[in-house]
Amino acid sequence: MNKFSASIEIIGINPFVFVPESILENLFKEAGKNKGAIPIRGVINDNPYRQTLVKYSGDWRLYINTTMLKNSPKRIGEIIELTVEYDSSDRTISAHPKLTEALKANKEALQVFENLRPSLQFEIVRYIAHLKTEESIDKNVGRAINFLLGNERFVGRDKP
Repeated sequence: MNKFSASIEIIGINPFVFVPESILENLFKEAGKNKGAIPIRGVINDNPYRQTLVKYSGDWRLYINTTMLKNSPKRIGEIIELTVEYDSSDRTISAHPKLTEALKANKEALQVFENLRPSLQFEIVRYIAHLKTEESIDKNVGRAINFLLGNERFVGRDKP
C-alpha cells in the first residue's frame, strides 16, 4: 500500500490529485503496464475507494469523485491523505439480460453496438446494469437502442 498526501486540484469540472512519480512506478510494476487505465483501490481520508488511474494531457491523475470524497469539487486546494494500490480484482460488468435481448431483437442496433469503441460499449452496459427499478431498466434499454439507431442522445452522448 502506497501512502501520500496531495492537494486537490481541478481540471475543467473534475477534481483530481497528482500521484507521486515513485508511487506511479510501483503501480506500473504491479499492473504490468504503464499505459491505458490502471484499476486501483485505496483509502482517502479514512474512506475506502475504488477508482481508475488515467493519463490525461500527459499527466497521470487520480480523479476524486463525490463518492470518494464528499463535496470534492468544493475542496480544491485541500490537502488529503491517500493510500493507493493496484486492484487486480475482476471489474467485469455483464450486460443486463434486457439489453442483451433488445440487441438480439434489433440487428441494426446490435451491429452499431459491436462497432462502438469498447469504452462506449462499457459505458452503456454499466449505466443500465446499475439501474435499480424495472421501469428504469425498460426505459433506458429503449433509449439505448434508439441511441444506437441514431435517434436520440444517451449517457450524455450524441448519436454514434
